[in-house]
Amino acid sequence: MKVDGRHFRSIWLEPDGWSVGAIDQRRLPHEFIVSKLTTADEAGEAISSMLVRGAPLIGATAAYGMALAMRADASDAALDRAGKMLIATRPTAINLKWAIDEMHRALAPVAASDRAEAAYARAREIADEDVEINRDIGRHGLGLIETIAATKKPGEPVNVLTHCNAGWLATVDWGTATSPIYQAHDRGIPVHVWVDETRPRNQGASLTAWELGHHGVPHTVIPDNTGGHLMQHRMVDLAIVGTDRVAANGDVCNKIGTYLKALAAHDNGVPFYVALPSPTIDFSIDDGVRQIPIEQRAASEVTHLTGRTADGRIETVRVVPDGSSVANFGFDVTPARLVSGLITERGVLSADRAALASAFPERSKVS
Repeated sequence: MKVDGRHFRSIWLEPDGWSVGAIDQRRLPHEFIVSKLTTADEAGEAISSMLVRGAPLIGATAAYGMALAMRADASDAALDRAGKMLIATRPTAINLKWAIDEMHRALAPVAASDRAEAAYARAREIADEDVEINRDIGRHGLGLIETIAATKKPGEPVNVLTHCNAGWLATVDWGTATSPIYQAHDRGIPVHVWVDETRPRNQGASLTAWELGHHGVPHTVIPDNTGGHLMQHRMVDLAIVGTDRVAANGDVCNKIGTYLKALAAHDNGVPFYVALPSPTIDFSIDDGVRQIPIEQRAASEVTHLTGRTADGRIETVRVVPDGSSVANFGFDVTPARLVSGLITERGVLSADRAALASAFPERSKVS
């Protein structure tokens, strides 16, 4: 996608042919900084510290991390060690495990002398495949926006509600939930996005708003608790969110607060869609609420806020009283019954096992 007219991906191979460039998302929206990853440990730290975040991008970063590991040591022991280290960085996003499993399958049969080259080749393929998957997600989701646009008065926008960041910054390019939005905008269809701020890390306010603004998409940032009010007053035409893991039964795990948006949408008859690439489907889990592990993150994400002061300084301040306990669950699970449809690279599917297995038989068998 574009940043002030210039195309960027969220992660890429640097011109030296081996180091990996990535946008440091911890610094947005106030600073646009590119970090260079040169070791598997640096790739793991980028994932755990949320320099990179979003399930598809985490997977791509892990793949490049495996390539960096093989450049340093291509032995079987190093291959296993790198995989275990990387998979421990974030427990919820299934794309991480998928990418590491893909790298293992590609590299295990290869002689150590050829592993580094093979690792970089497979990592590039994973990144490029993510771009094409998300482009196709957008193509299928575009039809949903076009259908609503056809009912609008000339120039009246389709209002889309998002939660967290499921944009191109969460993937390699295009995004999942934002891909239909970008494709509609680029085709001249009027769209307007309600952007949840998404506490506690504010990925909506700092990332989604940043990327939509730099691409020229009209949007409005709202507090997380505003979505239900907007839906009651018919100011939302549809909600599209991303996901970090989808269970075989169609349950959806996404950033904390997604479940509440789905409940509000259901109560107000607002279509609630989830955009996902197939590597996000976990056919080994049959009940998302009971079986998907929910990451609990640092209390500091809740107790402190970082922003720019009036004189341009970046400062972090505490907003919670000293001594107060904090619970910081990173994700929640939206039951399949609340999901209007799953927007995938192979079409818009019902949120159930039969539809998922029919569309992705090769993945249902592997899992």
